[in-house]
Amino acid sequence: MALQRFSVPRLEGISQEHFTQHLYPQRKPLVLEGIDLGACTSKWTVDYLSQVGGKKEVKIHVAAVAQMDFISKNFVYRTLPFDKLVQRAAEEKHKEFFISEDEKYYLRSLGEDPRKDVADIRKQFPLLEGDIKFPKFFKEEQFFSSVFRISSPGLQLWTHYDVMDNFLIQVTGKKRVVLFSPRDAQYLYLSGTKSEVLNIDNPDLAKYPLFSKARKYECSLKAGDVLFIPALWFHNVISEEFGVGVNVFWKHLPSECYDKTDTYGNKDPTAASRAAQILDRALKTLAELPEEYRDFYARRMVLHIQDKAYSKNFE
Repeated sequence: MALQRFSVPRLEGISQEHFTQHLYPQRKPLVLEGIDLGACTSKWTVDYLSQVGGKKEVKIHVAAVAQMDFISKNFVYRTLPFDKLVQRAAEEKHKEFFISEDEKYYLRSLGEDPRKDVADIRKQFPLLEGDIKFPKFFKEEQFFSSVFRISSPGLQLWTHYDVMDNFLIQVTGKKRVVLFSPRDAQYLYLSGTKSEVLNIDNPDLAKYPLFSKARKYECSLKAGDVLFIPALWFHNVISEEFGVGVNVFWKHLPSECYDKTDTYGNKDPTAASRAAQILDRALKTLAELPEEYRDFYARRMVLHIQDKAYSKNFE
């Protein structure tokens, strides 16, 4: 059974007012074209980034394969000067390498102290700040982070969700992005915030039979495109070319809803974490019953959750 496929809508010339009042409330992905992003889309070449970005050491993912898996950790962490990373990531074959001459590189920029500080390109790469303009489609006080990303050609990131809304700004290069609705979480074989299904185009349906029920929303991003990814929407990103992107995350829930120790924007809201802990305790209590009773009362609990917590306002 083939997965249902949908194209993410592309819209051009959208104003902040129209986005906020009419598009944002729908809570669905959108590709926005024609947004003023500054000079970055033309200036951020390999040579320019190497010169202006400097020799600051950055922590990177290095993988011998194109499909990166955060669950099995099929990559290693290494450090490189920023200018060297840019040059290597733009190459197909490497004269200098850590694992193999065709290894892949991925940078997800971090705060100065990742345990305390969020990523913000304006702070970590101040000489690049003047080149890029963030879409002003949310209030400044809602801003959470701006994450600088660099990917080798062919690199594919694992399917995952974030707990905050974000704009993926494709500055240079091309990406293919596949998204899945939060309502399809039950088909994605989750481990925490990540899906176990790596090969989303040719999945092993003997191992992951429910994955065939998941709906795929797809888009291609070119330089200058901005993809709106609502919180909780799963996304899988394939870099079709060497490219640079910036994710801008913002808080759309009250600040007290978020985990104060979260510097990556991917820890579940505190209420959700508390509910999960309570559920774990309930399941341990159910385990005291014989299998027949445990099964019966677990099914009743599921029905109760569906009745009280499932929304009837979503597809």
